[in-house]
Amino acid sequence: MPSFPSRRRLLATGAGAALGLSALGTSPASASPVSPASADRTGAGAEESRSLDELYRAAVAEGGKLVVYAGGDTPTQQDGVRAAWRERFPDVELTMVVDYSKYHDVRVDNQLATGTLVPDVVQLQTLQDFTRWKAQGRLLSYKPAGFSKVYDAFKDPQGAWVAVAAIGFSFMYGPDAVGSDAPRTPLDLLDAKWKGRIASSYPNDDDASLFLYSLYVKHYGWDWVAGLAAQDVRFARGSNSPGDAVQSGQYAIGVGGAGAPLAPGPVKWVVPDSAPFMGWGQRAAILKQAAHPTAAKLYLNWQLSKDSQQNSFNGWSVRTDVTPAANLKPIWEYPNANIDGFPRFMADRAEVERLKQTFALYFGEAKGDPTPGVLGLHPGA
Repeated sequence: MPSFPSRRRLLATGAGAALGLSALGTSPASASPVSPASADRTGAGAEESRSLDELYRAAVAEGGKLVVYAGGDTPTQQDGVRAAWRERFPDVELTMVVDYSKYHDVRVDNQLATGTLVPDVVQLQTLQDFTRWKAQGRLLSYKPAGFSKVYDAFKDPQGAWVAVAAIGFSFMYGPDAVGSDAPRTPLDLLDAKWKGRIASSYPNDDDASLFLYSLYVKHYGWDWVAGLAAQDVRFARGSNSPGDAVQSGQYAIGVGGAGAPLAPGPVKWVVPDSAPFMGWGQRAAILKQAAHPTAAKLYLNWQLSKDSQQNSFNGWSVRTDVTPAANLKPIWEYPNANIDGFPRFMADRAEVERLKQTFALYFGEAKGDPTPGVLGLHPGA
């Protein structure tokens, strides 16, 4: 997915919904207001006490390099993060490799097995990997400045990982395309007038989209899925694809992507009043064998700084001491955001695979399927 612009830039330019998986937004001159220290005084259980500038100097002395594996859909989606980092920390070279999280985790596992580890930081959607890597002793226990202010469900108590961005997945539409009859709930997508006008990410390819679809099934039943399958939905790979399709004007409605609920422009991303959507914290961690641990610490402190969190692309923060944008509540205060559900969902890989195959049957993605929507399948109803 494309990189997240800051809320400040998004509202100033009137850009459409930004779709992506990382927070952006530290101003070049900012530094975290923590007490100074000339050496690393972070002990077990203690938060980082050095400022961003002190960490920056230490990272330069360490060698001035940092490698981050970031989950995403397109190689350029993190260009905004790269540019902001270069402006704020020009003497620490950031290499940010963007690919699907389910590929990054396999790379990391293989590199750990072969002694060829490349990244210092992993920032991924595959939440279950962080639990597994912690159990294997692969992650550095570290608490950046402000760690105590991060919402409890968005951090590991021992500091093995911490969420750096609060993300929501839902459906979206183009205001010009739908006119005065905008869909308010996923149930509205079954109206015959939207046939051939809906784009969606593949739920059997992206686990976040899959979880969103599973919430729709729990709320509306499998008949809803059969009804959507009859709407001639354009499915494409990547959770960036529905927003891109709506923004381009090719489709009126998109399903299964991130966005900014308050953003003006050609895409309106929907936070339903009572129908389900999904919220989650994108986790980041420092690998214990990282070649550049100080630069990795700088990165986490920068991402979690108040300045970065206050300028998140969607108005939400992972910190409890950052006020959301106007008319928004903290994402964990929406009961229909299912904040606690996604980590549990990702941990049950057998259920994830079962759902992938079931949705593949409904949407005609499995080779040799009969006509989608007429299979009469109602598993788990």
